[in-house]
Amino acid sequence: MRSYVAALVTSLILVIARPVPGAELHQSEHYRLRVVTVAAGLRSPWGLAFLPNGGMLVSERDGALRLTSQDGRVAPPIKGAPKVRASGQGGMLDITLDPQFSQNKLVYVSYAEPGEGGAGTAVARARLDIAGNRLTDLKVIFRQIPKSGGGRHFGSRLVFSRDGNLFITIGERGERERAQDFTINRGQVVRIRPDGTIPPGNPFTGRAGYRPEVWSYGHRNPQGAALHPKTDRLWIHEHGARGGDEINIPRPGRNYGWPVIAYGRHYSGGKIGVGTHREGMEQPIYYWDPSIAPSGMAFYTGDRFPKWRGNLFIGALKFRLLVRLVLDGESVVKEERILDDLEERIRDVRQGPDGYLYLLTDSSNGRILRIEPAVPP
Repeated sequence: MRSYVAALVTSLILVIARPVPGAELHQSEHYRLRVVTVAAGLRSPWGLAFLPNGGMLVSERDGALRLTSQDGRVAPPIKGAPKVRASGQGGMLDITLDPQFSQNKLVYVSYAEPGEGGAGTAVARARLDIAGNRLTDLKVIFRQIPKSGGGRHFGSRLVFSRDGNLFITIGERGERERAQDFTINRGQVVRIRPDGTIPPGNPFTGRAGYRPEVWSYGHRNPQGAALHPKTDRLWIHEHGARGGDEINIPRPGRNYGWPVIAYGRHYSGGKIGVGTHREGMEQPIYYWDPSIAPSGMAFYTGDRFPKWRGNLFIGALKFRLLVRLVLDGESVVKEERILDDLEERIRDVRQGPDGYLYLLTDSSNGRILRIEPAVPP
């Protein structure tokens, strides 16, 4: 009898422990994690937005936007998307829904817009017709001025503030010497209304020689942005050169130093600017040296991972992992690196409406991954 019971218990343990089909198991400090492939076959997916019907909207860097169902079916490219310059780091970039999407069906996309002089980061809004798999009423609400050649440092993330205005992060297009030029758009956080007009409270409105849409400047190539769930302040991260990836909390009118100060060095090994500090220029709240090449950012507020509530998650392209940061106010007090054995470049990180974490992997056969606790809390 005992041998029968022992065999039965063993078989039950094996059934419980067996991963679901298409899942991979990984270990973190607090949880054993199940990584489930929700969808595959995406071409360099860049941005992810969750729809009220349970589906997802995904951007692919080569220029496509795609609807993906809860069960992983990926629809053909959405018709009516803006034309992009898919070269180097440019292409179709971030995507987000209007705060009133359920009523107005508006979506916003950032992308490398081709034109005279090369390309520049632009943002367009349009109405999403899910049944027709198309965008209508497309309108460009922001254009980086001027455009330039080359394929580097477009940014770009889109985040709505609680007051309904839109933050846009833009890179300096590899033209570091122009990141301190206030008359153009290089290496900035921009703040506009959803229709592209300038909201009250922007720091440079009415000042000669400054662009009124600029919120903060002196950034290099910000590819992560999120609102803090308690303070409602915007947090961003940006790529450094050889070392010096930074997390910043961009405050209105502040100068974040690039390329005058930095915690890295040029790829040649040469010194950047005057060093790490200069009066009138802000310090990052955290930086990495060597660089992890960060992309995507999400504060965790859900119930699926109670021990992670309030933590900040960031994807890493270079080291192919997910970073978990423990915060004390506006200070980072601990870093954990997880999913390094997944060996995937993580392009975007989002918390889903179901409380799980979702990742986009950056490859020609990119995936949407869902991170779950292997044992429910």
